Amino acid sequence: MADIVISEFMDEVAVARLVQAYDTLYDPRLVDDPAALHGHLASAKALIVRNRTQVREALLGLGPNLKVVGRLGVGLDNIDVDACRARSIKVIPATGANDLSVAEYVITSALMLLRGAWLRSAEVAEGTWPRQSMMGRELAGKTIGLVGYGSIAREVAWRAHMLGMQIVAYDPYLAADHPGWQIARNVSLDAVLELADVVSLHTPLTDATRNMIDARALSAMKPDAVVINAARGGIVDETALAEAIRAGQLGGAALDVFAEEPLTAKAGAKFKDLTNLILTPHIAGVTQESNQRVSHLIAEKVLEALGANA
Repeated sequence: MADIVISEFMDEVAVARLVQAYDTLYDPRLVDDPAALHGHLASAKALIVRNRTQVREALLGLGPNLKVVGRLGVGLDNIDVDACRARSIKVIPATGANDLSVAEYVITSALMLLRGAWLRSAEVAEGTWPRQSMMGRELAGKTIGLVGYGSIAREVAWRAHMLGMQIVAYDPYLAADHPGWQIARNVSLDAVLELADVVSLHTPLTDATRNMIDARALSAMKPDAVVINAARGGIVDETALAEAIRAGQLGGAALDVFAEEPLTAKAGAKFKDLTNLILTPHIAGVTQESNQRVSHLIAEKVLEALGANA
């Protein structure tokens, strides 16, 4: 029976480090086979997951020997942290390891949505030559509004600053004297929505942030503003967003996360035929490089937690 169970994809070099120290089961299919996953937890000392494996009380109860849960990413909304704490199970996120990947995704999405041209290759291939209608906008001189100003948002801010953008941010939890405020104006959420040409979300999903970007919030934005959500599904009211784009009340959006994941064809139908829309499968923080960083960090921290030499 395995000491370490890994239920979602992980860099195989990092997996090999774990195998050298402990009996390790690596099977990314377990996330879609709860019965099999549950069966492997009886002897497990460590469980390593990404964002889809739901680490709740019922699952924890099947792992009486669990000492640590490693999260291949930073969000913890799929992990019952309180239940882990009550069982003295250490929860380890890969803090900082994928910040760069998400920041690049946000900046790339902003460039694509404001310029517009890169989303219309089929029209050019068909010979329509739509130069006038493909005349987009530049980032320089525009304002990016960051909802949440944690480490990822600050990586976005520095890159936006270097591209000539103005930065406003809302984060009631970040100290007013934090160095990040040197390049960003500390404003209210309403001010972010009112001022920004690009609104990028960087908050966890909580009761307070669920559907934070709803029809009212969308109506407060500039009609040609764009929204980028590479944080957590559920922060944006997807139906209201789709309706706003379809009605010409919003300039576009990039969504990497969804209230329902994986996004089904039924849930995705609301986005059908929308223009200036980018949809990706929760991949903003996952590049070849970030996968290596995240995986090696979690392997090291899990080994430390289990008392092995990393």
